[in-house]
Amino acid sequence: MPRTVVFETTGGPEVLSVRECPLPEPGPGELRLRVAAIGLNRAEALFRAGTYLEHPALPATLGYEASGTVEALGDGVTGFAVGDQVDTVPAFDLNDYGVHGTHVLVPARAAVHRPRGLTPLQGAAVWMSYLTAYGALAEDGHLRPGDHVLLTAAASGVGLAAIRTARRLGAIPIATTRTRAKVPRLLQAGAADVVVTGEQDLLARVGAATGGHGVRTVFDPVAGPGVLTLARTLAPGGRLIVYGRLDPRDTPLPGQDTFAPVTSRFYSMHEVTRDDERLRRARAFVTAGLADGTFTPAVDRVFEGLDTIAEAHRYLEAGTQTGKIVITVDDSTDDTAHGTPADDTAHGTPAGGGAAG
Repeated sequence: MPRTVVFETTGGPEVLSVRECPLPEPGPGELRLRVAAIGLNRAEALFRAGTYLEHPALPATLGYEASGTVEALGDGVTGFAVGDQVDTVPAFDLNDYGVHGTHVLVPARAAVHRPRGLTPLQGAAVWMSYLTAYGALAEDGHLRPGDHVLLTAAASGVGLAAIRTARRLGAIPIATTRTRAKVPRLLQAGAADVVVTGEQDLLARVGAATGGHGVRTVFDPVAGPGVLTLARTLAPGGRLIVYGRLDPRDTPLPGQDTFAPVTSRFYSMHEVTRDDERLRRARAFVTAGLADGTFTPAVDRVFEGLDTIAEAHRYLEAGTQTGKIVITVDDSTDDTAHGTPADDTAHGTPAGGGAAG
């Protein structure tokens, strides 16, 4: 019997439950997938809590990222066949679709054939992170070879993807973390320097790393008043990009008191995923990086079975992971046991950052 994750009220992980449901039939332009693995994202925790960009229409389902097998095609779908191995990309509204289930519907434009050599676990850990990093750092060409980029809270899945994306562009990533234990993994992922906030002076460390010139770009998921300090690391002509809101306090506009020659903006990966041409370019960029080994899926921990969804959300919100959290859904993903770290690999080689994303 098909099963899906649902919640009837907003709140903490305890509001999540798994229920049996009818087998969904795809409509025009849709695919039905049998899901093998799902990836968790901070956006889904915010949606569950009622604090995301869009408010859930209750009762609600959940989930942007899944890997699985095409079971059925709706009218008008081309480019896919029953039996294809695919991953989903976050190109839909969570009030319209949710992929945290055993059998789910997705719009065909939100599915991509799984890149060669990736397992279902890895396929569930790629797209949200790398598409987010691509859209912010690569899509408009602002970040150039030789530029420094400051990546805050860099041990997340997006943070690790941003380190590797910056390296692929020829830029020089400087990472921050609150936890000294994460420093070796960030360096392994390609960070040129790591600042342990709370222990080290951010401005002094960035100044030393950039020869006093400052960074071209700051990529920040935290927001709040701390952006004023981050803006002081920018070189003239630099850009502050805020892509999350871990700090719920108001976010001021940097430079408004000094008219500093810098710009700031809020960014969402939906700028890429809901535009067909931008999404085409993003897929090409990520697929090329996976093919040559520049990009690797980074999995921190794997939970086994949909019934672990609340436990996995609690782990996500604890903020101790370095990389992506994945839940297996069916027997095809027996790579690792419930609640254990995953030494995930791509193309037969270790997953670059040692940890994950």
